[in-house]
Amino acid sequence: MKVIVFADVTDPWAYIGSTRFERAAAMFSILTGEPVELTFRAFQGEPDEPSEGRLLMEALAERLGGRDKVELINAQVTAAARITGIDLNFDEAVQANSFDAWRLLTWADESGPGFQRDLAHQLWRAHFLEGADIGDHFTLATRAALVGLELETAEALLSSTEYADEVRTQVETGRSLGVTQLPYVAVEGQWTLTGIQSQNDYVQALHQIYTEWKGSAAPEA
Repeated sequence: MKVIVFADVTDPWAYIGSTRFERAAAMFSILTGEPVELTFRAFQGEPDEPSEGRLLMEALAERLGGRDKVELINAQVTAAARITGIDLNFDEAVQANSFDAWRLLTWADESGPGFQRDLAHQLWRAHFLEGADIGDHFTLATRAALVGLELETAEALLSSTEYADEVRTQVETGRSLGVTQLPYVAVEGQWTLTGIQSQNDYVQALHQIYTEWKGSAAPEA
């Protein structure tokens, strides 16, 4: 089954939900023998987010109306992440625009199996755990190199406007689909799973979709 996951590398719910879905897809494949081909696509919730090296907590407090509200939201996210086995460190997270990260991720998707997924998780960890600025080109290029992509090619790509149109198209596609919650999972272009769910719920949903998908593909008697 082919699956597209709309996400963002600066969205913690997308990080948590995508991780749960990937694990569910792996379990589903083990149980059924049906491979799941997963591709990430960009959906920027804050497309005009600046990349200025400012602490994320300060920016969110200003946007949402106070640090207390931000800390309450972050506590909920951190608890959900902990259940999933993900560590978050909001105190050191840096505000960043993810547009260039998505240009790199789009290239990674064309570079061979596994590169995009590995890079996405590198960027999520960099942003939410290590306090790295994923709006910075050097940070992006070195993370690409860590997953086996060519450093010089990554640097050249980031210095250009390559894949910019592709990323804009991905974001516009998400808007046309009515994406409001991340992750947004589209299976075989027909079935959708919106927002974060438990790993078990994802497994059950994949089984149901698989049954319907195979049923619709069966030849008529």
